[in-house]
Amino acid sequence: MGLLINQLGLLITCCPRIDIKLHIIFGGKDFELSIYDPKGSSTSKKVTCSSSLCAQRNQCLGTFSNCPYMVSYMSAQTSTSGILVEDVLHLTTEDGHPDSVEAYVTFGCGQVQSGSFLDVAAPNGLFGLGMEKIAVPSLLSQEGLTADSFSMCFGDDGTGRISFGDKGSPDQEETPFNLNPSHPTYNVTVTQIRVGTTLIDGGFTALFDSGTSFTYLVDPTYSNLAVNFHSQTRDSRRPPDSRIPFEYCYDMSPDANASLIPSMSLTMKGGSHFPVYDPIIVISAQSRFICCSFLETENFMTGYRVVFDRERFVLGWKKFDCYDIEETNTSEEERHPVSAPPAVAAGIRNYSTPESTNDVRNNNSLTSVTLRSCHLHVSLPFFFGLVSILTLLS
Repeated sequence: MGLLINQLGLLITCCPRIDIKLHIIFGGKDFELSIYDPKGSSTSKKVTCSSSLCAQRNQCLGTFSNCPYMVSYMSAQTSTSGILVEDVLHLTTEDGHPDSVEAYVTFGCGQVQSGSFLDVAAPNGLFGLGMEKIAVPSLLSQEGLTADSFSMCFGDDGTGRISFGDKGSPDQEETPFNLNPSHPTYNVTVTQIRVGTTLIDGGFTALFDSGTSFTYLVDPTYSNLAVNFHSQTRDSRRPPDSRIPFEYCYDMSPDANASLIPSMSLTMKGGSHFPVYDPIIVISAQSRFICCSFLETENFMTGYRVVFDRERFVLGWKKFDCYDIEETNTSEEERHPVSAPPAVAAGIRNYSTPESTNDVRNNNSLTSVTLRSCHLHVSLPFFFGLVSILTLLS
């Protein structure tokens, strides 16, 4: 059984103080992005400074004034500020007998953006998928709609789905999260990297960040990976190009095929293997060429259903057709969600996580008992800022 998001504009949005229209080109098509306006929604409710979700009460003008928020990101000079808003997330079950379901979610309604938000980053907003209580998976679990787990699956063309309540399947690979009580994130341990015929030993941690659009490698991991990849690539290397961020790029042979590119895989804590099925990015200019996608890319997660199980605190993955729907096995015990522990969103600083979410509405229209084990599926392109990317840390 699954739930389908009908309206993306109610999730993480912006409320401009001037009348603007946003467009984005994706897959050769021009999309007009909706701008959320609380005044245009009959179900929109302001979150006041008396709410337990209001983390910046010291900035409030009064107990019943709008709760402000301000978040600074690790990206240079990137931030967003505005007010907290509550509105309905419209869902539909996906089990052959569609039923409408409504869930109240609280989100930041951005009024002032800076840095990357002004040009390339998440033009239609960010979807909160971290371990904090205000994140969408936590809210859905607290309302009894889904288990406290979700999966992400994206195909080669950049489209796929997010499934809330998905706990994966018995045959998936798994590795435990490295939980830091003061700052829980989706952090795992990588024990070994294989590039072609070369094994690179040396453990390090990796952050599967559900809100980062690129893959970052730091030395010595980057150097070891890049040098070994280059030494086993038979195509001719191109000179550096300041217009692209990748260091190792190669001219594609007329009969280019996968045999020209060395394979790559990660060995995780516990012995599970994570093959990287698409470690390159193809760039079309006057002539087509390929680049090693080590510094920044969306490709490391391509072709996998990656499960973020926040009840068992494990990361799971399985090679998967991201355009297909597969019912996952969920035991009766797993059908009853467990609230996630307090946390701070990964990649965010200067943000305090509230200690309680008692103000999250449990509306009578939510058939929480019958929907407790339901999954929630959504098909989205990459530009909505929803892709979970592997970030390697020193």
